[in-house]
Amino acid sequence: MSAHILLVEDETHIAQGLVFNLEAEGYRVTHVETCQAAMAQINRNPPDLVVLDLMLPDGHGLSVCQQIRSKDKQLPILILTAQGGVEDRVQGLREGADDYLAKPFSLDEFLLRINGMLRRLEWYRSSSKISARYEFGLNRVDLNNLKATTPHGEVNLTDLECRMLGTFFRAEGETLSRSALLTSIWGMAEDAETRTLDNFIVRLRKYFEEDPSNPKHFLTVRGQGYRFVRKPKS
Repeated sequence: MSAHILLVEDETHIAQGLVFNLEAEGYRVTHVETCQAAMAQINRNPPDLVVLDLMLPDGHGLSVCQQIRSKDKQLPILILTAQGGVEDRVQGLREGADDYLAKPFSLDEFLLRINGMLRRLEWYRSSSKISARYEFGLNRVDLNNLKATTPHGEVNLTDLECRMLGTFFRAEGETLSRSALLTSIWGMAEDAETRTLDNFIVRLRKYFEEDPSNPKHFLTVRGQGYRFVRKPKS
């Protein structure tokens, strides 16, 4: 069965174009225009992915994002909005969104993001094939149950965070380039420019590093990418 996408967008001309192109790609699309309608649809018929505008007639899309995450840590959320500043992107990711596209945007990039997010969902559903539990430093991670015990307390992880962690765990000690991470985790083109990756690294450090400003596990390799170190040198 084709993936079901919930589009929450109140600008009719944008919504019509997105629905047309998503359906042309073979997806099933439900379109709503308000926060209330979005939550009603999610509760009645949960989709496989949500495309969420922020400025909606009855409220802010981040409230929808928060409500979704309180119920479901796995449901992929792509924020699509005219608010494209760095602070807006960081706030959206902080509230649990998986990715962020600012209007105006490239239709090809939009469809690529959708495809990548749905592939990540499939990865999570088959995650039982991956070693479920992993320990490093003072951290214990359970990829199957999307939970972690860290120096800062218990953390509920999203499927995207688990996918990124799994990628780092499998490549322990190796430097992973930005392009490789963007391609394997987000499904983006290798030359895509985005701060999304950097924001997620900041989030992982906040979760798992004793001192996020002085990371020992999730390291930046200047000019190359990032490297995960399970047992840092003293």
